[in-house]
Amino acid sequence: MLPWLICGVLAVLTIVLLVRLRLLQTSLDGIGRQLGERLASDTNNPIFLSTRDPHARKLAAALNIQIKELRRQRLRCENGDRELKEAVTNVSHDLRTPLTAICGYLELLDKGDKTPEQARYLALIAGRAEAMKRLTEELLRYSVAAGGEEELCLEPVDLNAAVEEAVAFFYGAFVERGIAPAVSLPEERIVRQLDRAALSRVLGNLLNNALKYSGGDLDVALDPDGAITLSNAAPGLDEVQVGRLFDRFYTVESARHSTGLGLSIARSLTERMDGTVSAQYEDGRLIIRLCF
Repeated sequence: MLPWLICGVLAVLTIVLLVRLRLLQTSLDGIGRQLGERLASDTNNPIFLSTRDPHARKLAAALNIQIKELRRQRLRCENGDRELKEAVTNVSHDLRTPLTAICGYLELLDKGDKTPEQARYLALIAGRAEAMKRLTEELLRYSVAAGGEEELCLEPVDLNAAVEEAVAFFYGAFVERGIAPAVSLPEERIVRQLDRAALSRVLGNLLNNALKYSGGDLDVALDPDGAITLSNAAPGLDEVQVGRLFDRFYTVESARHSTGLGLSIARSLTERMDGTVSAQYEDGRLIIRLCF
């Protein structure tokens, strides 16, 4: 009789432990699901639990504290980023008028009589003024692209035609540098839902980057999966520099007249169209891959 009683007690204890384990698993699953929802959305709602298990409730309480702090830091970061973009936009607008006036006065001075030394100084000033104008325009474009203020109009876009048009637009600049772009396109038409103007700007910025860093060649290929690859010899770069090409304001010595914003704008617009863009340095070649 006693062995049967012991077996019965052990069976009951096993069932109780299995039930508690199942309830704990359900609670942990609920914590994981709610944690994912809280991180993916901007909400003040804490993680709720129906279980009375002290360990699960302690875990949920600790996670609620971290979620609240994370939301506070996120709001602080967003506010700071918004203030920075607004400041950049305002500064860009404020610089436009005086820079335009300076360029106008320089043109007037250039038409008058001047000594060779004065002409040299005027040319230097004009070059600096033009560089400031380019930087101002790039700052404004970056603040608009990164801030999402420019509404994107998504429509079916033929990537084959977009690549052909972009390369054709820069073809003269490449020829001047002795570069003959090699373009490889699939026979079938690759169509994606994109903003036509934004895609044109992205491709233009990437090709302009190739002009700065190319060691004498450029290969442009469109894959059937919709990936656009630009590859060129880049003897003036290394892996560290390539890893920072998409950073704001980053430039290298071999990039003349660069503001360091072109690739940042390209990345912002690409991500807004649910695409990705990355750069690699392999065997002395710069490889940029754009995927939609």
